Amino acid sequence: MRRAGASAMLLGCALSLAAGPLFAQPEFDFMPDGGRNMLEQVFADDLAAVASATREAGEWREIVAAKAPALMEKEIDTLASYLAVNAPLPGERIAAAADVATLAAAFPPDGKELAIANCQFCHGFFTGYLAHERDAEGWRAVFKSPFHSELPMTAKERETFALYSAINMPIPYQDVPEDYRF
Repeated sequence: MRRAGASAMLLGCALSLAAGPLFAQPEFDFMPDGGRNMLEQVFADDLAAVASATREAGEWREIVAAKAPALMEKEIDTLASYLAVNAPLPGERIAAAADVATLAAAFPPDGKELAIANCQFCHGFFTGYLAHERDAEGWRAVFKSPFHSELPMTAKERETFALYSAINMPIPYQDVPEDYRF
């Protein structure tokens, strides 16, 4: 019986993760961007080169800051950490992209998408996620608990989530819509 419950939970989580892009709805605009949506804006003229490059977060940070000086520090850090974990893309994804929008969409889910897809179905989104302040190691440690270790996320997705969350959480109470507070 217990195994059936765990299997059902895993299936539900898998379905919610697959539907991640569906959760990128306006009701989550209060959350900082996770990186993937910024790709088009920042790298419209050279996203294919970005998609095929391997760099550390510090190198990406310098590049992003130079290309988009109007971004806030947290946005720069979010995009840089996202690229450090998720670039380069496999060559076939890059080759299959017809335009910049398609190439940006070919990137894996970002931290915001992963949080929306995984954090609000088992506990309160605000109390269980949005209000927590942890460093990256603290967010990585979340996946050591039995119920989080079973989430169907790859190592890259967990790292993407941890870095995004360390940079962008907690969100100030007044910035969270009432429907998401408790």
